[in-house]
Amino acid sequence: MNNILPLKTLFRRTLGAPALLSDASALLYAARSFAAAMLAYYIALSIGLDRPSWAIITVYIVSQTSVGASLSRSLYRLSGTLVGAAATVWIVPTFANMPVVCSVMLTGWICLCLWLSLLERTPRAYAFVLAGYTASLIGFPAVADPGAIFSTAIVRVQEVVIGIFCAGLIHRYVLPARISGAFNSKLSQVLQAERQRIADTLAGKSHSASEDLHQALALQFLQGISHHIPYDFALSVPVRQARKAIHDRLARLVMVNGELRDRLAMIGAMPAELRVFLEDVQAWLTGGDEHTRKTGAEALIKRSEQLMPHDAQPRMFEDRLRASLVRHLTEALLLLQECERLSFAIRHAKPTPLQAENKGAKGYVFHRDPLTAARTALGAFTIIMSGCLAWIYSAWSDGSTAVSILGVCCTLFGSFDTPAPHIVKYIIGSLWGVVISLLYSFALLPQISDFPVLVAVLAPVYLLAGSLQARPPTTFMAMGITLTLPVLCELGAHYSGDFAAALNTAIALFTATGFAVLSMSMLQTVQADAGIKRLLAISQRDIRRSVKGIWNPDETHWTNLMIDRSALLLPRVQRSRPSSAQALDAMLHALRIGLCIMRLRRCYSQARREMPPAMQQLLNLLIDPADSHAVREKLTAMINAGLPVQDAFTQQVVDRLVDLHCVLRVQQKEERNVE
Repeated sequence: MNNILPLKTLFRRTLGAPALLSDASALLYAARSFAAAMLAYYIALSIGLDRPSWAIITVYIVSQTSVGASLSRSLYRLSGTLVGAAATVWIVPTFANMPVVCSVMLTGWICLCLWLSLLERTPRAYAFVLAGYTASLIGFPAVADPGAIFSTAIVRVQEVVIGIFCAGLIHRYVLPARISGAFNSKLSQVLQAERQRIADTLAGKSHSASEDLHQALALQFLQGISHHIPYDFALSVPVRQARKAIHDRLARLVMVNGELRDRLAMIGAMPAELRVFLEDVQAWLTGGDEHTRKTGAEALIKRSEQLMPHDAQPRMFEDRLRASLVRHLTEALLLLQECERLSFAIRHAKPTPLQAENKGAKGYVFHRDPLTAARTALGAFTIIMSGCLAWIYSAWSDGSTAVSILGVCCTLFGSFDTPAPHIVKYIIGSLWGVVISLLYSFALLPQISDFPVLVAVLAPVYLLAGSLQARPPTTFMAMGITLTLPVLCELGAHYSGDFAAALNTAIALFTATGFAVLSMSMLQTVQADAGIKRLLAISQRDIRRSVKGIWNPDETHWTNLMIDRSALLLPRVQRSRPSSAQALDAMLHALRIGLCIMRLRRCYSQARREMPPAMQQLLNLLIDPADSHAVREKLTAMINAGLPVQDAFTQQVVDRLVDLHCVLRVQQKEERNVE
């Protein structure tokens, strides 16, 4: 009897293990996707479509592990397919008598769509990808037979619509997985991590200042989920604003934590009252339930306001540092309190108590680089046109199939810095797909005459491949199976069993993907160090423009933009040379320098005063300081000249100069560590 409870506990823990839950979710996704694929296949057969296999392919392309992601992806695929089909119907007949020119136009359209998708960078980019993807699949095979392009495009759109409808129907109503649950869970983790980071800072636990930027990946992940939530039918418009508002505050918390760390390291003698307050804040951050945290925050904020100096007595630089510490600690408390309120509103889909502030929320700001996107698109143009010329002048009968697959590879994998490893995974999956397809085509399918039996025969391979597709490490390999099998098996109204056609299609597939690996490695790969240098150079360019007054974004926009750039930087740092390890420090320094410049400019613009020449000269030195120590000495002299503060404007300027002093001190310390 004594062993029963432990066994029950072990049983529950085993069932709730993350690995098993992941397996269960993957199997459920596989079952839903297979059901949708067979439903689409049945409908396509019933209405007499020539290539019902494309309805199956569409299901597996648009299906995602959650309702919101599946429906949004379906919408983007439909819009992209319609636009791509329309463009193809115009291009192919217009240039039908000039195959090379027709290929140039189709390739140009595909690369334009790729360029736009790289600039969009949200899940909406999938619509641009599909506009190019569709033109490649429909257009190149139609170059030799332009008269049938209109009917081909119409049939393709019908197949895609059927696949989208069935995928949306099944994923929406059959045991739907809500993406809002994943968002709320991740948001709770991020909030807890922010609280712990600030508690560690107050406790004096040492770690690199740039480690705070690792939170950028979590914020990027939240944004990726957040985009699909409106399609989840779970949250309302005010809550959408709350999601943007909470991102603003979480991004600001990353910066405030760094400000606190700098000041704690610089302050020599800590007054007893302030030391006790810091200990109380640390205890509040690491303990208590939601109600205790709420009431405790209000009490701590009142205490922090009492610690702030409210007079204009003469104060030394050390006094301004302590005042700055209290100011940023108060800001951290307010931000955490607002995050708790916003999180509660998002979790329960309720209007937030911060409606007035949420209206001006910026939300996630994406970094966009037209030149890098153009470089990738130009590489794709060279790759696809090389394939077109080889196909046209060699008169290879299946060359159009190979080129269409080549165009798909360039559009689908062009957003990756290193596309080759992902294509290799797809090739491995396609190899398995070819083997399985030949087995089905010439051993199993000839013996099948009933649709239910066909479904039962297809079920094992599709359920296995679908469960693999639900796992990120094996997604592309599984797609090689799920997308190859319907085409090579020629799942149509009648069994054909043409071994020569299947073999030729397989040869075209591997020729195209093999050429894509080699050519994209040379022309579309972005080296990690080059990507890092580009991001840092663009950030410095923005700082120069801000100093000169050419570009004047608000602080929230700048912070959120740099958070996104940090999220782009982090994976590249892991793949770069050891010398690039300082890239995060450089990104953090650029972020903070930019904030200081914008705040100083805002002080003078709000007071409607001209910035004095000495201040403008200081800002000019910040663009690329040759000697940060000399700049700090000049900055210290300006701070001392402003003490004692006589009015609110001078106090604001001095406080901003103190912030700048802290940033430059951190930079100088990092330079010593590098030496």
